[in-house]
Amino acid sequence: MTPALAALLADAILVLHVGIVAFVILGALAIALGGALRWAWVHGFRWRLAHVLLMVFIALQAWLGALCPLTVWEQALRRRAGESVYAESFIEHWLSRLIFFDAPWWAFVAAYTAFAAFVLVLWFVVPPRRRPSRR
Repeated sequence: MTPALAALLADAILVLHVGIVAFVILGALAIALGGALRWAWVHGFRWRLAHVLLMVFIALQAWLGALCPLTVWEQALRRRAGESVYAESFIEHWLSRLIFFDAPWWAFVAAYTAFAAFVLVLWFVVPPRRRPSRR
């Protein structure tokens, strides 16, 4: 793999990572708002299951002290591309600042745990519904 391709793939993983963060945060807000406004689509079982499982996975990672697999993959690609900490692309520069913060590890564990608890509460307050089978 060429360094240029590795850098491009690392940027693509960062974009995907930002999309996942947006899905988790905006999804929770949509569920809470949609429950209050009686939006039927927020009860969709498959996307709600993906949402809650993803948030539980993130919180468990934090508790275990593990980095997100996407972060590990992105960092490996950046090393392969020969990029140093200060040599970053436009995408990496701005998207990294959007989703990565400089804080002690315990702050992330607390934040991810609290958000996972919020998502789990939403599971019961605005319960997902399965569609009736078409038999």
